[in-house]
Amino acid sequence: MAQRMTTQLLLLLVWVAVVGEAQTRTARARTELLNVCMNAKHHKEKPGPEDKLHEQCRPWKKNACCSTNTSQEAHKDVSYLYRFNWNHCGEMAPACKRHFIQDTCLYECSPNLGPWIQQVDQSWRKERVLNVPLCKEDCEQWWEDCRTSYTCKSNWHKGWNWTSGFNKCPVGAACQPFHFYFPTPTVLCNEIWTYSYKVSNYSRGSGRCIQMWFDPAQGNPNEEVARFYAAAMSGAGPWAAWPLLLSLALTLLWLLS
Repeated sequence: MAQRMTTQLLLLLVWVAVVGEAQTRTARARTELLNVCMNAKHHKEKPGPEDKLHEQCRPWKKNACCSTNTSQEAHKDVSYLYRFNWNHCGEMAPACKRHFIQDTCLYECSPNLGPWIQQVDQSWRKERVLNVPLCKEDCEQWWEDCRTSYTCKSNWHKGWNWTSGFNKCPVGAACQPFHFYFPTPTVLCNEIWTYSYKVSNYSRGSGRCIQMWFDPAQGNPNEEVARFYAAAMSGAGPWAAWPLLLSLALTLLWLLS
């Protein structure tokens, strides 16, 4: 009986040690969640200063994943970045378009999206973001400012007609006011880019949600948010296994004595 228990304890010790080592490797890998750039179409390999970022992308100039040229293109209609036409259902209202420009700046320039980067198998990028907790006020204002603009789709990631070299509405998709396809702010922010964002219940300044808009003179609030979620994802780390290891080792010594 004692021999059987000893064998079982030895196996359990080996298992706990393996799990602890795996946690250690994971914790090391997760240091890359902070101050990183996505492996995507136009992102720099590493973030760094970009003194000449254009207009709405300027808040990231001290530490950016985008180049000056990318920031300029982010402000153009049907730019070379993705050949995306904001005016696919007539002229988009300027108040609405500024949110899409800011959305592009955040996506291209932010080095603070690491906790939400996921690998993807797509021809034009190797990574994307998923479920970025967007501050609720940023989403609500985006939705409010786009109420008078028109679109023909609720998912802008796919399903377009690209035969002309830029996106057009697919056959049978009628242009309607934004609120027809996006009846609530949550539907807009969550679904337009296939859950790149997930609207947070937290407010701006809480340190728990990503701000699309911020005053760079006050620092970048998204740095704190990234640190919080990176730490939450790393959990207790390998040290959590040590009390169990010690207890098992003492029991094993007692059985062998």
